[in-house]
Amino acid sequence: MRPFLYEHADSPERAVKAGGQFIAGGTTMTDLMKLDVMRPEKLVDINPLTHSRAGQIEVTDSGIRFGALVRMAQAEAHPAVRSSYPVIADSLKLAASQQIRTMASLAGNVLQRTRCEYFREVSWPCNKRVPGSGCSAIGGVNRQHAVLGTSGDCIASYPGDFAQALIALDAIVETTGGPKGLRLIPFAELHRPPGNTPHIETVLEPGELITAIQVPAGPWTRRSRYLKIRDRDSYAFALSSAAVALDMDGDTVRQAKIALGGIASVPWRATEAEAALRGKRLDEASATAAAEAALAGAKPQEHNAFKVPLAKQTLIRALLETQRMEI
Repeated sequence: MRPFLYEHADSPERAVKAGGQFIAGGTTMTDLMKLDVMRPEKLVDINPLTHSRAGQIEVTDSGIRFGALVRMAQAEAHPAVRSSYPVIADSLKLAASQQIRTMASLAGNVLQRTRCEYFREVSWPCNKRVPGSGCSAIGGVNRQHAVLGTSGDCIASYPGDFAQALIALDAIVETTGGPKGLRLIPFAELHRPPGNTPHIETVLEPGELITAIQVPAGPWTRRSRYLKIRDRDSYAFALSSAAVALDMDGDTVRQAKIALGGIASVPWRATEAEAALRGKRLDEASATAAAEAALAGAKPQEHNAFKVPLAKQTLIRALLETQRMEI
């Protein structure tokens, strides 16, 4: 690990003014620093902000607001999250061990970087790490990589779970410190697909700090769940996952909200699948049609073609299990 400066910040204004890389739980940053993937000159510790709204969960009739420094375990265990937003509780519980969930902040979690082996091993060319150097995963070992939202410059997959729940539920990100001052960013617009600039992963400006995540209430939040398929049963990254929230009229879908994980370059909203289900009776046939629509644009590589049928079956199962939930 390379030398760096370290500074505490007890207010958002001081954090932004400090002009370094923000750190909270550090469960991703310290890992990448040890690997020499990230080399910040200064770390700005924002944990003192935990004692402000940044560390609180606020529940109202209009929705739920998570302060950026709320820990994953804190959010997962909250009674309102478990009863009214189970897809969020599921996604957090399945994301990591209890020790990591106790340390990791919600804002840090949604900004975590890819687990691509070529990104994390500095001896390999990687456009995310060194722009213009190439993508070693294309033509390399790419079993874990994305089949949706990729480009000729990057096929890395987004690794998180919580983000799928947030994008499905139309979450909004509150930020401060950028050139536009206070901003409200739809979560669906936070992450940027790789295109020809895979090293630019979000729309956040330099120095811009996430302060909170808002999740609006809706008739679909209680009938929701997160399904995660992985190589081993405990604390592995998803090969395929689905966040599903349903507003039902009997067996008919009024509205479906669907996000897919493990298979895309960014948290992936499956709008085609949602449209395919709207106004339809939800059964295995309609769920299958929705899954086909969701994966119609998939572009598999040599070793990850199995993800296409796996993702379809993951979504079908998630839809039918969510339909059968007792609320």
